[in-house]
Amino acid sequence: MQLDLKKGSRARTLAILTLVIMAIFIVRLFYLQIIRHDYYVAQANNEQLKQLIIPAKRGEIYAMDDGTPVPLVLNQAVYTAFADPKIVDEPQKMIDLIHRVAGGNARPNLDRLLGLKDSRYQILATKVTRQQAEMMKKENLRGLGFQEESQRVYPEGKLAAQILGFVNNEGKGQYGLEDAINARLTGKDGLLQSVTDISNVPLTIGNKNINIPPQNGENVVMTLDRNVQAYTEKALADGLKKSGATNGSVLLMDPQTGKVLSMANFPTYNPSEYNKVQNADAFNKETISAPYEPGSDIKTITMTTGVDKGAVGPESTYNNTDYITVDDATITNATKGQTGNITFQHALNYSLNTGFVTVAERLGDGKSITLAARNTMYEYFYNKLHLGQLTGIELANEQAGTIIPPSDPQGNAVRYSNMAFGQGLDVTMLQV
Repeated sequence: MQLDLKKGSRARTLAILTLVIMAIFIVRLFYLQIIRHDYYVAQANNEQLKQLIIPAKRGEIYAMDDGTPVPLVLNQAVYTAFADPKIVDEPQKMIDLIHRVAGGNARPNLDRLLGLKDSRYQILATKVTRQQAEMMKKENLRGLGFQEESQRVYPEGKLAAQILGFVNNEGKGQYGLEDAINARLTGKDGLLQSVTDISNVPLTIGNKNINIPPQNGENVVMTLDRNVQAYTEKALADGLKKSGATNGSVLLMDPQTGKVLSMANFPTYNPSEYNKVQNADAFNKETISAPYEPGSDIKTITMTTGVDKGAVGPESTYNNTDYITVDDATITNATKGQTGNITFQHALNYSLNTGFVTVAERLGDGKSITLAARNTMYEYFYNKLHLGQLTGIELANEQAGTIIPPSDPQGNAVRYSNMAFGQGLDVTMLQV
């Protein structure tokens, strides 16, 4: 009877122990599968889910050549070599291969990058050519991959460099057209996501797989004429050499439409070697970014204002004495000797300052440049003809310039007498 009691006690103990062990397993499984579910799903995704950005191709830029678009900016395929340190099993062989094939495009400290075993993506080299990428692929090293990208190439070299601008190492347009319409040219990157095994082989097709094609950037055709631009740049360089000047700008437009046919500035640069430029002024186009006192060009606008308001006409006359006084300032003509009773057409022909100060006076009471006269000039210069305002040309860093209004204390009669012949204001070549 005592033996049976011992056997029953052992059986109960064994049953209780079994239940405890099962309870521990159940609690542990509950903890792992329910409480820690999200954590382990995230860990699995980190191991198995690969995401690859598919870069959009940047839009190309064209000029016109006898009615046909010709490329000034194209894209060339290059590759970024990267590694998944977690599955690299021959790190030294990979390092030697990258240095041997990619050369100066290899990243520094490759041994450190490949030692980051918690990382799944480390860039080893950039701007690798297709031929270099193919050479490295032949080695079949585990964990080594390639991502296609593009870099800008310029088949016409320096031609229209400051109009075009360039793309920096981060893929963002800088200066010129590349900067001004960067969003249109950039496009939108795509995404490829897939569940893979340890060798990066896709396992399944499911709801975790994503394939979003990239939206390439917009190709752009400028109004620029390639042949006119080339001739303009040569003529500017020859002219500066002949005169001994160091800086110069030229702008050529179709007067019927306002289309820019050529725009040149010197000194210039090669957009494929923008990183060698020491003075950033070479990137800007002074035709739009450097306001200046335009001088006698503005006399045509003053005359336009006078004729349109009926204050003067081509055959209207005034008495020219080669100087005129406005408040405490005396204004003289650069060309002297055309004295007497002359027409305003004569004053325009000989660019006589006194004639255009007189036009400004006749916009008021005929004796002085009154507030009414200044308001009229400002209305035409600024509001109607938009001097001192951005034109909206699709180039970066355009400057507005300055037309001081009569409401400003500096917008007095002397200021507006100078504005009548192109001083006391600053505008851009494009505005003029």
